[in-house]
Amino acid sequence: MSLLPKLHVAVLMGGWANEREVSVMSGNGVADALESMGHRVTRIDMDRQVAARIADAAPDVVFNALHGVPGEDGSVQGMLDLMGVPYTHSGLATSVIAIDKQLTKMVLGPHGVPFPGGRIVSREEIFERDPLPRPYVLKPVNEGSSVGVAIVTDESDYGNPIAPDSAGPWQDFKELLAEPFIRGRELTTAVIDTPEGPRALGVTELVIDAGFYDYEHKYTDGKTVHVCPAQIPPEIAALCEQYARTAHLRLGCSGVSRTDFRWDDEQGEDGLFVLETNTQPGMTPLSLVPEQGKYAGMEYADLVEAVIAAALRKHAPDKLTGGTFGDD
Repeated sequence: MSLLPKLHVAVLMGGWANEREVSVMSGNGVADALESMGHRVTRIDMDRQVAARIADAAPDVVFNALHGVPGEDGSVQGMLDLMGVPYTHSGLATSVIAIDKQLTKMVLGPHGVPFPGGRIVSREEIFERDPLPRPYVLKPVNEGSSVGVAIVTDESDYGNPIAPDSAGPWQDFKELLAEPFIRGRELTTAVIDTPEGPRALGVTELVIDAGFYDYEHKYTDGKTVHVCPAQIPPEIAALCEQYARTAHLRLGCSGVSRTDFRWDDEQGEDGLFVLETNTQPGMTPLSLVPEQGKYAGMEYADLVEAVIAAALRKHAPDKLTGGTFGDD
């Protein structure tokens, strides 16, 4: 049963970023769930005429199911702000900061959130010398879903090869972020807004078959096992939830976010590091947020409605009349 009044929701998906395919899967999953709850849905595949198409649809709210640029970097958020159309997930300023891994470090570091060290390097520099002692990680500063990530070890490169003639997607970027490689385990925690405040949904461990948690492992069935809840000490789980909530609040996230970690289990609490906070986490059948939501007692459609409710509380509280999520 729907906990919201019946709404007209435009689900914005697709676009032209590297994560287009994932966005389409997320968007169609969201749209199907909303229709099952009795809402009217307009599906919009992002193109250059998107503003006119949204204006023609005149929805009550836009569900932003885009990943990457321009749906996650503040561009779409700024457009919707100018149009006066309510939308889900984080706003313009938060999106600009959170998609940039270095800016995220600068904002969250002073609040006690631990990150790996590292620095920004030019693409040309990595062809001349190692920017850090091996092993280290190279990644685009402002991409998601592990697009363009390489782990450089004494033996080889995992992920995208590092050579002037290689065709890795990071070749499109002038600057890269070099960080020390943190051995250990992949953990992640989702946070969702509720009328009572941000709620951490739990901690999942990602156990991969080989290599590292790259784009292929994220979105290919059978490549990664999700252990939810993660089988980790309670103090580590509590720290993950604490850091994820801090990131959500200090970055100004809205609706739902997901913070990813590496944990060196030989170092205990000192071995836990934040990698990034995602303001537009995936909503595909293999995605982590729906899985954690289910563990926390929220079915997929309930999770989608909770994200919309958070958007309406922020942008258009009058549209919540008749829905229990509006009872702050």
